Amino acid sequence: MEWFKDAKLGIFIHWGIYSVNGVLESWSFYNGYLPHEEYIKQAEGFTAKKYDPSYWAALIKESGAKYSVITTKHHDGFALWKTNYGHFNAVQNSPAKKDLIAPFVNALREQDLKVGLYYSLADWSYEDYTDFTRKNNRYSISEDPGRWEQFEQYNLGQLRELKKNFDPDLWWFDGDWEHTAGEWKVDEIRSLLSEGNSGVIFNSRLQGSGDYETPEIGLPIHRPGDDYWELAMTMNDSWGYQSNDKNYKTPQQVIDIFVDCISKGGNLLLDIGPKADGTIPEEQETILKELGKWTSKHREAIYGVEKGIPYDYFYGPTALSKDSTTLFLYVRDIPKDGKIVLKGIENKINRIFVVGNGTILNWEVFCKVFWSDYPGITYIEIPENAIDPYYTVIAVQLEGGIKLHE
Repeated sequence: MEWFKDAKLGIFIHWGIYSVNGVLESWSFYNGYLPHEEYIKQAEGFTAKKYDPSYWAALIKESGAKYSVITTKHHDGFALWKTNYGHFNAVQNSPAKKDLIAPFVNALREQDLKVGLYYSLADWSYEDYTDFTRKNNRYSISEDPGRWEQFEQYNLGQLRELKKNFDPDLWWFDGDWEHTAGEWKVDEIRSLLSEGNSGVIFNSRLQGSGDYETPEIGLPIHRPGDDYWELAMTMNDSWGYQSNDKNYKTPQQVIDIFVDCISKGGNLLLDIGPKADGTIPEEQETILKELGKWTSKHREAIYGVEKGIPYDYFYGPTALSKDSTTLFLYVRDIPKDGKIVLKGIENKINRIFVVGNGTILNWEVFCKVFWSDYPGITYIEIPENAIDPYYTVIAVQLEGGIKLHE
């Protein structure tokens, strides 16, 4: 899990036939917003004619991400690779007429980025799957176990293909809520996909049999447990491309959330939704490029850092170097008197500087007296010319590993 913990930033990609009319992914027919047959017709417009996987990978690299996760198949069952299982895929059933996963995986690896594959266990379009829409189930497993076994073989067959063809660094499962771990054959899936790749990572959506937690959309108020975690989040309000959804977060707001994830020791998996022709919406490109400017400048305070200290000690998010001898302070706004406040640090401070800028900062300590062990309140002065447009990051170099006054 070490590379995953150090990566901090990944890019999620939701790409499928739902981008043709800009509808609510697979949920649009499942929830009855439009008939299934109308939803499926979108495949006729899925051209991918301007798809440039090398450009995608380069843009992802520029954003500062260390890995990317692409939807190989959403709940609608439309597969983006050349599969021999089922009859609904980009090669056979769309004008794209080609495997769309292989060139992207190759492009990611050329950029030295880790590869993640999203796969929906549920397949609402497949004839032998139990569920079809929210109001219409095909059958129950207890009624027809043989039919369920046929579906399991289809699912396992597709996973074998993905494993053989791409053998990703990370598997991102979804759709697990409709059946139990036993019904999905989770142990068999993990064993199959780990063969010859003992370091492969699984997200938590295998009925809890995963390696890290996967909260979605909502930024956790508190760190999710003591182990690894990743926030999957959209740039606007949609996973896939929807032309009507203009409710984009600003680069500042995206970086706000990213910094919060860093301070809680987690990752951000930021989603993009390409159009049906393979182009990435301009608003999404802008966010990725602005994010890249900030990550490039502040890489020292992003990759490989540990979760920060409680807000009791600093009025904002923080992180620590692996050896805990450097405390990073993330400053969102311009301090009203040009100073920020750090409290209760028992270590001697050796130096304070602006990350990505190099400016050495002055500081003063107040409320430290000889008759008390209270370490005092440190006021750090930040000159206006050192302020970053998004977050100014201050590195506080300590003598020894950090010690917080209790």
